[in-house]
Amino acid sequence: MKFGQVEDPSQIDFTLPKDHPRTKEILKETQSKDFNISIGCAKWNKTDLKGFYPKGAKDELTYYSTQFNSIELNATFYSMPSPDQILTWKDKTPADFKFFPKIPNTVSHYRRLLNITDVVTQFATSVLNFDDKLGMVFLQLHDNFKPKDYERLEKFIQDWPKEVPLAIELRNSEWFADEEIFNKTMDLFEKHHITNIIVDTAGRRDMLHMRLTTPTAFIRYVGANADSDYTRLDEWVERLKVWKKEGLKNLYFFVHQNIEKASPLLSAHFIEEINKEFKKDIHIPVMA
Repeated sequence: MKFGQVEDPSQIDFTLPKDHPRTKEILKETQSKDFNISIGCAKWNKTDLKGFYPKGAKDELTYYSTQFNSIELNATFYSMPSPDQILTWKDKTPADFKFFPKIPNTVSHYRRLLNITDVVTQFATSVLNFDDKLGMVFLQLHDNFKPKDYERLEKFIQDWPKEVPLAIELRNSEWFADEEIFNKTMDLFEKHHITNIIVDTAGRRDMLHMRLTTPTAFIRYVGANADSDYTRLDEWVERLKVWKKEGLKNLYFFVHQNIEKASPLLSAHFIEEINKEFKKDIHIPVMA
């Protein structure tokens, strides 16, 4: 993922900003004793994840799911999955594996949240075939989808099928620049139990709003193929320690890279640190 890529990462201040004040309140309202953790990459394609698959690996997803407990499923962004395709993916993975499918670009980019009832219904009907393996679906809005289209977003959220858990990623900077607009939108997310996605990428530090709207942290982390990638992940562990104490229930953390072949290495480091901090036993992926 090249979103937010910069020419010289060493010039970026990667320090995580302070939490939005409402985040602590959201977590305090929940005070969950459970802590569910899903960590994965954005794809299982052998071409991108060079050096990850052992020779003779017959099926990429089958092997991937022995190394990770989840996948950010970007394939569904480009093509509507059929129920049969969902069942095929589901049957290739262990019982505790989770899928996090992206809503098709027909909804977000081409129709821009207008006249989408048919597509949303088809998508929701398909992904529900994941059953217990459905983690959460997510909507990634176009970079040029702005607050002037707030009413479209509001209607989309109001009409969204409640049985399908949903997260939303806002990309245009105007959503974050105006405090009144931002608070109004976050109130909408809270009211309808929509998880607010946090994106940590070099060139878009405004998307590190640190504003949770549910007791779920859905984080899309983009490395810069630099040494700082690892220290950035360590800082995330420290922040998650705070959120866990405050009541965080779910962590969904997906690792991207400008050059994706390094994603499993970064993920392995992050999982190892998460296991240490939270006394978990999540499998640490190995490079072939």
